[in-house]
Amino acid sequence: MPVRAAGAESGRGIPKSPSEAMEELEHTCPQPRLTLTAPAPFADETSCQCQAPHEKLTIAQARLGTPVDRPVRVYADGIFDLFHAGHARALMQAKTLFPNSYLLVGVCSDDLTHKFKGFTVMNETERYEALRHCRYVDEVIRDAPWTLTPEFLEKHKIDFVAHDDIPYSSAGSDDVYKHIKEAGMFVPTQRTEGISTSDIITRIVRDYDVYARRNLQRGYTAKELNVSFINEKKYRFQNQVDKMKEKVKNVEEKSKEFVYKVEEKSHDLIQKWEEKSREFIGNFLELFGPDGAWHPMAQEAPCLQRAWLTDPARAQLERRGVLRQKQMFQERSGRMLQAFSPRQSPNSSPTRGRSPSRSPSPPWVINKTSPPSSPKAASASLSSMSEGDEDEK
Repeated sequence: MPVRAAGAESGRGIPKSPSEAMEELEHTCPQPRLTLTAPAPFADETSCQCQAPHEKLTIAQARLGTPVDRPVRVYADGIFDLFHAGHARALMQAKTLFPNSYLLVGVCSDDLTHKFKGFTVMNETERYEALRHCRYVDEVIRDAPWTLTPEFLEKHKIDFVAHDDIPYSSAGSDDVYKHIKEAGMFVPTQRTEGISTSDIITRIVRDYDVYARRNLQRGYTAKELNVSFINEKKYRFQNQVDKMKEKVKNVEEKSKEFVYKVEEKSHDLIQKWEEKSREFIGNFLELFGPDGAWHPMAQEAPCLQRAWLTDPARAQLERRGVLRQKQMFQERSGRMLQAFSPRQSPNSSPTRGRSPSRSPSPPWVINKTSPPSSPKAASASLSSMSEGDEDEK
């Protein structure tokens, strides 16, 4: 947007006073980033060339969203070595302090950092690039001063400075932000506990051997790691021991898994065997038990008693059938017992040489029947029984 210089003439050709001309100047300050498709620019590439006056704001005014014609320019500085979540969270707080904020981040150079704080892990170029790719940063100022001067604040048109409220003693001062706090331009942020650059370096130093072995495994040489010959051999030997431990651990886990599977299968087999054994015993008892099928006479006795009292001839026929059925069941049971019993020699076999004998008639048939009503009937029944025995012989 074009800017009218001081002393410019109006449309009627009447020159304006410098105060009136300054009031008509519009702010051309850079606006906050709306897209994140590119990294944040450096300050020397896109510096604020706005000629409009930057009136001094209070924190209360800035939180209300004024001024409406320009963003509130917030500055945060630091070393930002080993950029981590604590740094990002501090920048997020600085970015969201006011409704419309433009966040400038100053990064100190290696010379200043090594002089006042100590050596860094990352060089200044790496630290600059880390800040440029943070989503909350709108502009990066390279080679930022260690102590903020009025000239620096005026050059970058800074409204407020954001930092944690802990006094930062350095460069011969108890608090480098003391004059900023007195000017009412300081806005405190909260530190993130449990994470800092010093903490990360402490972890690496504490577990130096672990990380040295790790990098040796990843292909770094002992010279690159500044490791002596003896320590290199020691680390490599420890790596081999760890590999063997890992293999043994894997074998133990696989063996435990195999044993568990075998136990499961054996349990299933035992359970099936028990079910089959119960089924076999049940069938055996159904066949050879006291109420089993091999006791036909016991099952047919009441029928024979009733038949003997009513019809002697019919009873004789039923008796013959029962005897045949009994003989068949005896033969079958004998074959089954012989099949289940251990094999014996032909000479010691108890069944060899034994002649089949006729099964005696059950005594309860004669004992439990009532006497015939007449002598003729008794003699007839005895004769019929003798004929039946001769037929069976």
